[in-house]
Amino acid sequence: MGHVRFLLFYLVCGYAAAYGFAVLNAGSGEPLIGASGAVAGVLGAYLVLYPRARVWVLVPFLIFLPLRLPAWIVLGMWFVLQAVYSSGQGVTDAGTVAYLAHVFGFVAGMLIAWPLRPGTPPPPEPRGILFGRRARPDW
Repeated sequence: MGHVRFLLFYLVCGYAAAYGFAVLNAGSGEPLIGASGAVAGVLGAYLVLYPRARVWVLVPFLIFLPLRLPAWIVLGMWFVLQAVYSSGQGVTDAGTVAYLAHVFGFVAGMLIAWPLRPGTPPPPEPRGILFGRRARPDW
């Protein structure tokens, strides 16, 4: 992807997160600050590009157990938690966290990364009418 494209991707995910949050919370006077929506976009892209990758997580079970789980399980559970908290159903002390921005950023990252996923065949080249020759561009 490169540095410049990644920066552009990151900023677009952050914008989508902030804009989505602002549209659905138009009556709120609270400022929205932070990069968590953009980071959520990176997580969404990772889910699309590397769903079978195994990632290390610490699972609290009496003590913290380090486990390697598939990314689709970890990120899927994370996304569900963000969606539940954004709907107001989750009980949390963090009342100032914009969970809905995380949801919008995650979805934006997934949508942007979808055409970049491995195994995506390239689009067919345009063909001319006669003998299957390549069509010349009109410019």
